[in-house]
Formats: sequence, structure tokens, C-alpha cells
Amino acid sequence: MRVVLAVEPVDMRKSIDGLMALVRTAWGEDVYSGHLFAFVSRRGDRIKVLTWSRGGFVLLYKRLEAGRFRLPPVDAGAQAVTLDATQLAMLLDGIDVADVRRPPAWTPPGRTGT
Repeated sequence: MRVVLAVEPVDMRKSIDGLMALVRTAWGEDVYSGHLFAFVSRRGDRIKVLTWSRGGFVLLYKRLEAGRFRLPPVDAGAQAVTLDATQLAMLLDGIDVADVRRPPAWTPPGRTGT
């Protein structure tokens, strides 16, 4: 599962249709792909995640009562950053994804990379 996180803050008054338009026009992504598209508020204390699921859209909304979401570092000029499901879960739990250290992935002997 691919997660696409908007780099720029998004107006949290936008609902499904407004967020769909951003996904299509700003990123050129297929909103029906089943990928997750995440958007953070200007203050950084709210996040919306949009996805398509078997005949309808799902919109998840989380508001922190204290603090801000710790967004991962992004390349200059990027409109979005791609995360995996684990990184999204950490982001939603308030973990700073940039500070997490993962051990190297194990590969079977005789194989290189994936």
C-alpha cells in the first residue's frame, strides 16, 4: 500500500470532493487506485487521509489535542512525499518518522536487493 503525503498544508474544510481534486490536479494521481492520500492542516495538528475502497471513498480525520504531527523530511520543491503503511501509522501515533532507525532488510543468501 502506498501513502502519499502532501507537503504543503491543506485547508481542513475540504471534504472528499475537494481532496479528490487536489490529488488529481496537483499530483496527477488516480484517486481510485486504493492508495492513501494524506493531508495536514496549516497548524499541523490535524490530518485527513483519503482512500477509495470498494465502491466508495473513506475519509479518516484525526485532531491532536496537544502538539503537532511530526512530518518526515522532504526534498526541496516536492509537492508530496511517499510513505509506507508503517510510517503512516507512526505519523498518526505522533512518532517522528525522521528519527526512526530501521535495521537493514534481510535478503536470502545469493540474492541482491528487491
